[in-house]
Amino acid sequence: MSEENEVITGIDAPVALKYNFTAGAAAARFLTQVKKGVLTGQRCPKCSQVYVPPRGSCAACGVPTEEEVELSDKATVQSFTIVSIPIPNNPIQPPYVIANLVADGANISFIHLMSECVNEEVHIGQRVQAQWKPQEEWDYAMDNIRYFTPIDEPDVPVEKIGHVPVSGWEG
Repeated sequence: MSEENEVITGIDAPVALKYNFTAGAAAARFLTQVKKGVLTGQRCPKCSQVYVPPRGSCAACGVPTEEEVELSDKATVQSFTIVSIPIPNNPIQPPYVIANLVADGANISFIHLMSECVNEEVHIGQRVQAQWKPQEEWDYAMDNIRYFTPIDEPDVPVEKIGHVPVSGWEG
């Protein structure tokens, strides 16, 4: 095959994408509270599930959620992953833990980083608390919380995760 008839099977084409995010009413209220150092959720009027971050509607029932619920910055590990492979352009170097956390007072998990822990000791049911950036660095962003760290509270049994309405599980 001559050079002029060479089959090309791929090319390198760097792409840069810039997105503008419009939060919507529920997310805007949530981010406004996060800028104040407060986590909030919204309760479904039909099934009573509390979503954090709020979505403006219940995924299960399909009804609007409007009742704002202030939540603790303590949470329970629902599931987790120890990340061992570097992600391009990520400033966090492996290994590190990403966890699905259920905030006290909520029923639905959100994802956040865990740190200041022995990765191999992280476990489902473990109690954790937010470690916030200094207040002068706060913005309208969930990364006002640097990460969550384990705390000295009893584990929450797996079947109770998402059903504990207040901080601290008492056997």
